[in-house]
Amino acid sequence: MAVCYNNLWKLLIDRNMNKTDLKEAAGISFNVMARMGKNETISFDSIEKICLVLDCDIGDIIEIVKPQKELKKPKTIELFAGAGGLALGIERAGFDTIGLIEFDKDASDTLRANRPEWRVINDDIANISCQDLKEYFNLQKGELDLLSGGAPCQSFSYAGKRLGLEDARGTLFYHYAKFLEQLQPKMFLFENVRGLLTHDKGRTYKTITDIFESTGYTIQKKVLNAWDYGVAQKRERLITIGIRNDLVDRIHFEFPKPHEYKPVLRDILLDCPKSEGTPYSEYKRKIFELVPPGGYWRDIPEDIAKEYMKSCWYMEGGRTGILRRLSLDEPSLAVLTSPSQKQTDRCHPLEARPFTIRENARCQSFPDEWVFKGSIGSQYKQVGNAVPVNLAYDIAKEIKKALEEV
Repeated sequence: MAVCYNNLWKLLIDRNMNKTDLKEAAGISFNVMARMGKNETISFDSIEKICLVLDCDIGDIIEIVKPQKELKKPKTIELFAGAGGLALGIERAGFDTIGLIEFDKDASDTLRANRPEWRVINDDIANISCQDLKEYFNLQKGELDLLSGGAPCQSFSYAGKRLGLEDARGTLFYHYAKFLEQLQPKMFLFENVRGLLTHDKGRTYKTITDIFESTGYTIQKKVLNAWDYGVAQKRERLITIGIRNDLVDRIHFEFPKPHEYKPVLRDILLDCPKSEGTPYSEYKRKIFELVPPGGYWRDIPEDIAKEYMKSCWYMEGGRTGILRRLSLDEPSLAVLTSPSQKQTDRCHPLEARPFTIRENARCQSFPDEWVFKGSIGSQYKQVGNAVPVNLAYDIAKEIKKALEEV
């Protein structure tokens, strides 16, 4: 039983009394008043004292209300979960994560360390997709609200022959499609690199979308830049959203609108907690000390740059990633899986070193309490492969809003 004392507070106003007056006149305790303030039940003796002072009936001061039924959180399963950037953003948007599949042991350990309540399945997805998924996850067909994840980009040997799901056999995407086929979730979120659009002259993505449609879905796609969604990093992702065909008239999804403010490294680096990281060699560190914030190889003496770049010196193009030092007043470039790669350097703005694991995690909008497991190299890889949490959150909010229409 739930109670509400709004009628009592209105009655006090009519009698030109306040709560302190009532407390003293009725001889009730501060605790009783506090419980009423939180709409909690009180003893019949206290109710009787209040009614006596106000010369009223119980119904004049207490209203019995039916407790609102708590809405169930929509359920989601994630494939190729990695270190949890996408899953964390989806959880923040109000989803109940009932299963995550990840092959890498360190990434699985990361998920378990941060969310012991999640069902983390550390296995080859091929060993799972061949099973009866409805029984495996205790779901009815069509009951799952969202399937999420992003399979690594691979060419299809049958691309363009329109063989349906068989076009994807032998690729990791095949297993994503098997989950769709068996579970028939209301919606799906498939994220990938922007390059998937042009991979194999566009045939790869065309085959993927054909398979999505053949399994019963209407799709929407858009390239989103994480920098537009509260992430201090320029990172573009191809986001494909699917709505089950029988729900397209009831579910209306819109991609999130860009934020007005776009964060830069100054917003996230200056108070970043200390953490492990891989330093440059002494030789590389001394060269980077010559590069100003926001600069690259063209901003140091030519003879030093030429000696460092070796054969890269004679390559065409701007080669702006070589000896690149970031500035506090710009976002990070796309966070990489390794802290130091010659043609894609991301040197710290204030010190001649790569970003630490925690700094990279800040660039990916992971919370500071999210821990990463495994070796330093493995942690860098997990962070670099992740979907930025804030980007995932904004997309998932729109998905949840769309699902609430059902």
